[in-house]
Amino acid sequence: MLRLPPFFCFALCLAVVLSSSTLRRIEASENKPMWVYIAGNGIHQYDFDLATGALQHRSSTEKAKPSFLAFHPGGQFIYGTGKGLSAFAIDQKSGKLSFLNAVPYQKQGLCHLTVDKTGNNVLCAGYGAGTVMVQRIEKDGRLGEQSTLVQHEGSSVVENRQKSPHAHSINLDSQNGFAFAADLGTDDIFIYRFDAASGTLEPNDPSSMPLKPGAGPRHFSFHPSGRFAYVINELDSTIGAYRYDATVGRLEEIETQTTLPSDFKEKNSTAEVVVHPNGRFLYGSNRGHNSIVVFAIDQTTGKLALVEHTSTDGNWPRNFCVDPTGQFLLVANRKSNNVHVFRIDQKNGGIKKTRHSVEVSNPNCIRFLRPKTQ
Repeated sequence: MLRLPPFFCFALCLAVVLSSSTLRRIEASENKPMWVYIAGNGIHQYDFDLATGALQHRSSTEKAKPSFLAFHPGGQFIYGTGKGLSAFAIDQKSGKLSFLNAVPYQKQGLCHLTVDKTGNNVLCAGYGAGTVMVQRIEKDGRLGEQSTLVQHEGSSVVENRQKSPHAHSINLDSQNGFAFAADLGTDDIFIYRFDAASGTLEPNDPSSMPLKPGAGPRHFSFHPSGRFAYVINELDSTIGAYRYDATVGRLEEIETQTTLPSDFKEKNSTAEVVVHPNGRFLYGSNRGHNSIVVFAIDQTTGKLALVEHTSTDGNWPRNFCVDPTGQFLLVANRKSNNVHVFRIDQKNGGIKKTRHSVEVSNPNCIRFLRPKTQ
């Protein structure tokens, strides 16, 4: 029989104990509540229980009524779009918001935003005016000067929706070097080179990815690998899959899939598109059919395979969000004034409604934040 030296046995036992202790701490951390912020008629903060999916209200502010929210990468500030752009500080112990400042915009308003990885800039899309802009962020989180304003040009074939540009979202790639603006009015994904130091956007080469006339691109989501991107098209209820070359900021079309069942013939428009944190599943929302469509993503090709359509048990799912651990999906049903919690099947990506939901007036956007104190 092999006899191990006493010191070696002690070291081995200690390593096992430490590993088990570390694992327990990780598991405990993952199950601690997260904060959820829901934008509607104000911004409402909830505790979210990662074990059960339960939501517990903590605080609210009516200082702004944003249509979309984005966090500073440090987690200490949050920004919202609406008639203008607003900034709030987040208390790191309670999660409560304190208003910092706001900057006005054209009366058509802003509909979407993202904060760049340096935390020095907020990039915004203006639907009514068909513009994208960059607003500088001061060291204390306040909004500074506008460093860039770009006016889109063009139109498309749907007469009552596409007579002029309508920038509906703006997103950055993982390297913070290229910005992608989905314009519903022109049927283009405009592509910009982004300079975080100066807060500027310059047209890339090529400067856009044209989509099928009448598609109406709305929102845009990158795959965690950075190799694929997905665009949800509001007007024709489709999702486009694209290969992405991060060295030059170029998109190459893979395929386009409908978001609707084949037997659904009524009016519908899409809203949000989200890739699961593990990169294996894609979700899109249907307003009219009032469902979440679920696709499996081929990790080699980026292609989509339909998994299911699941009712949101409400009216007009404008926005939804997957929690950072990938266990739950929360849906904001705007016209029925509620947010429902769904549990995600980790094997196939399908979703099942839990018993947890909250009433929120006019919910527009949902965002998760893990408290720093945990």
